[in-house]
Amino acid sequence: MDADQNPKASEKKTIGPPTTSAYLDPHYWDERFSDEEHYEWLKDYSHFRHLVQAHIKPSSSVLELGCGNSRLSEGLYNDGITAITCIDLSAVAVEKMQERLLLKGYKEVKVLEADMLDLPFSNDCFDVVIEKATMEVLFVNSGDPWNPQPETVTKVMAMLEGVHRVLKPDGLFISVSFGQPHFRRPFFNAPQFTWSVEWITFGDGFHYFFYILRKGKRSSADEELSQSHDKPLVPTISMFHEELEGEDYIFRTNIDEMD
Repeated sequence: MDADQNPKASEKKTIGPPTTSAYLDPHYWDERFSDEEHYEWLKDYSHFRHLVQAHIKPSSSVLELGCGNSRLSEGLYNDGITAITCIDLSAVAVEKMQERLLLKGYKEVKVLEADMLDLPFSNDCFDVVIEKATMEVLFVNSGDPWNPQPETVTKVMAMLEGVHRVLKPDGLFISVSFGQPHFRRPFFNAPQFTWSVEWITFGDGFHYFFYILRKGKRSSADEELSQSHDKPLVPTISMFHEELEGEDYIFRTNIDEMD
């Protein structure tokens, strides 16, 4: 029985590295993707599909950042969103994703080896950019979440500036994350960006966040929110057993420093 037929077996096989620092090592990802066929960070597509359908039109051109071995692109494709470009820094992940998608007949989907901090695309070329838990890697070893290390800030801003650049004037950036708004909003609301910022929560144990950033739609309300200091959200502790055992929990408690 393979991992698709027995999700529990797949979860137990993928327990993560000894320390979160390994997530910064490209060799770790190449080695992991060599052995691992599929892993979904956060929730799989079915848990936020209704949110995607409410915001992404089937005719949209979509860029997925850090595709890894996720089936997000397959979920989008099966919902009629076929103009998809996936990128990942790992050559191993890219090769295996290309093979998998071709075997399934998803010939329109492009999979490229590329760095999300230096996107190799022209300006204003995608309707939607989407990422699921890819941004979280940039916060590894970031220090105090209220005052991240300068290196973290530089990387996060490079990613967001690239996303903003490749989006069409009325494009959407969708970020699926466990990063809470009081930590993400200072980055999203940086003055060089023209997008509005909103979010929707989903999930039963962890509260995951579905951020929607609309380029060219920034308002005075967004400016006021960027200057406010919210009381931190208190994360729920009524998590399901499988979430407590999963790699997401280990990753989150190291990155987000839950109180």
